Amino acid sequence: MNSGNVTRRAFLAAATTSAALTGCATQVNTARVVPGRISPNERLNIAAIGIGGMGGANIAACATENIVALCDVDDLCGAKAFAAYPDASRYRDFRVMFDKEHKAIDAVIVATPDHTHAVAAMEAMRAGKHVYCQKPLAHSIYEARRLTEAARETGVQTQMGNQGNSSDQMRRLCEWVRSGALGQVREVHAWSDRPVGGDPWSDFPIMKRPDKTPPVPDTLDWDLWLGPAPERPYHPIYTPLTWRGFWDFGTGALGDMGCHILDPAFLALDLGAPESVQATTTHYEPDISAETYPRASIVRYRFPARGDMAPLTLTWYDGRLKPPVPDDFAPAMRLGANGAVLIGDKGTAVHGSHGAGGLHFLPLETMRDQPEPPQTLPRVPQRENAHEQDWIRACKDGNPAGASFEYGGPLTEMVLLGVLAMRVKDRKLLWDGENLRITNDKEADALVNPPYRKGWSL
Repeated sequence: MNSGNVTRRAFLAAATTSAALTGCATQVNTARVVPGRISPNERLNIAAIGIGGMGGANIAACATENIVALCDVDDLCGAKAFAAYPDASRYRDFRVMFDKEHKAIDAVIVATPDHTHAVAAMEAMRAGKHVYCQKPLAHSIYEARRLTEAARETGVQTQMGNQGNSSDQMRRLCEWVRSGALGQVREVHAWSDRPVGGDPWSDFPIMKRPDKTPPVPDTLDWDLWLGPAPERPYHPIYTPLTWRGFWDFGTGALGDMGCHILDPAFLALDLGAPESVQATTTHYEPDISAETYPRASIVRYRFPARGDMAPLTLTWYDGRLKPPVPDDFAPAMRLGANGAVLIGDKGTAVHGSHGAGGLHFLPLETMRDQPEPPQTLPRVPQRENAHEQDWIRACKDGNPAGASFEYGGPLTEMVLLGVLAMRVKDRKLLWDGENLRITNDKEADALVNPPYRKGWSL
């Protein structure tokens, strides 16, 4: 499942029917989930777990359907969604929600912090519910693999929240690369300004564990918020916004943005599993490096040949580090805050975050004479909330969405392998993707499947 060919086939199988997305439903009747037998005018009954922030946005994007149940461990984070959907049942524990609402729910949105993505999504799939899960799909590589397998075993329809995957521009970029217009691509460089992007949710704390242990707010169930993560006292620095900067809860800048920025290269170049990875970071104080992600990092993946594609090196930069400006750039051109360059022996492709925005093919004098490649990837209708609506379409007609877990799982595995390399910085890790193990470093290999807190399991 980690081979490039399987990755491409998984995407093509999903994307083949993406263009069949139907118009917004107008009736109030409930859809019974029998793939291929549901009228597009029927409505799904959707539940959501983690309903603040991106969760609230995902719910709004699916409001063409029936929002029947909402779950959040923090009443304050959930307040806006609770008010917007007053008829929906309210829960703090998603396990209780599934017990009580099992027959009423058709599909589930998971938008919790990263460390509880897998347990919530797995519970939903085992209950036979379709799942839309925010990126990255999981907190550990093992979790990502298990979610992919569970989606395949249960036959439910899934989608990871990497919205750029549904854009016309990303699919056009992939067609240009696959047409051979760039020649053999042997280098990819990708970068993000996070974790110091300037927004409250992206400016991660770089700190040791807090010494103070203030009381838990009455509005928050701290034990449920921790979920499978190791026990620790509550502190307001962890939630609601900056959890992403802590090893135990988030996946840092690479986990945050990698499933967006690396998506085009992963698809276009059939990347699959790398053979090795190595990270360099700014960490040097043990008390800080044991708790939070670094201020900046560079991660280098090496991929073997894939079919007729040459071996490739992919380098990730974050913390406002950037790669050298490509030789093909005109004097006035600059690299944006987030993006990637794919460097071939005939030309270079440059794109912004999510594979959308800032798309250029260089050198201009050569690439402008290239014939437009044929459309080989189907398109998702470009309307508001196209990515979520593609998932809704999949839930109704039974044909996979473009970023189903069959595709999103291996993409997440690649991203999280780089995240793991940061934990043991400077050491080159050899990766056996088929068997899900690091073959040359026992300490790093133990991080592929870290233990859960007592009372939690996948």
